[in-house]
Amino acid sequence: MLRRRPRVRGIVRGRTVFDTARALYVWEWPHYPQYYVPRADVEMALLVPDADPVATPLGEAQSHMLRVADVERHAAAKLFSASPVGELNDTLRFDWAALDAWFEEDEQIFVHPRNPYTRVDAMRSRRTVRVERNGVVLAESPSPVTLFETGLPTRYYIDARDVRFEHLAPSATRTECPYKGRTTGYWSVVINGRTIPDMAWMYSFPTPAVAPIAVSWPFSTSASTSSSTASRNRVRERT
Repeated sequence: MLRRRPRVRGIVRGRTVFDTARALYVWEWPHYPQYYVPRADVEMALLVPDADPVATPLGEAQSHMLRVADVERHAAAKLFSASPVGELNDTLRFDWAALDAWFEEDEQIFVHPRNPYTRVDAMRSRRTVRVERNGVVLAESPSPVTLFETGLPTRYYIDARDVRFEHLAPSATRTECPYKGRTTGYWSVVINGRTIPDMAWMYSFPTPAVAPIAVSWPFSTSASTSSSTASRNRVRERT
């Protein structure tokens, strides 16, 4: 558990549900922290108990419905008391999806708070990268953006001019990432009449920390990606 100093806000229909600079960073599961917000920093008039309190490993949890104008979201938050972790007493843990938007300072965040022990770096590279599926070249670039993310394989983001769009078809899929933001779109691969769904995607406006990946295309792990360095030592990897 960490005490976070950034200002954290939760918004529903333009109404601020909480606004705090005292949020607690709690790891309920490895790698995925959640915010616990002091009750004093929550607009409690918007919350109504909607179930009996239950015992949890973190203390007694009272479920609350969130009501903003004509919007009602059940089990939106849990108010903790009698916690064996003293700092969690009188804090609320909001379900992420119960709010329309979360902000750290004035930057919107997605899915869950970023793990302070996870690092993500996006760097332009002079490796030559080639992406194939079933022997068909989907992309080949002499200067991809290389994304390094703690605990994950290296991902190569390829500029539009180096992507073979004749093998791609737009998809309706959209996703969000705590570290990169909200995708603009996904593309499926079509080879010999067969569609392999959602193999590539793109961020038009990624988070500032990974701005170099904007408007470039990575490919899923089901594509074979090879990269070669300037010394022509060739490596093949799944990315």
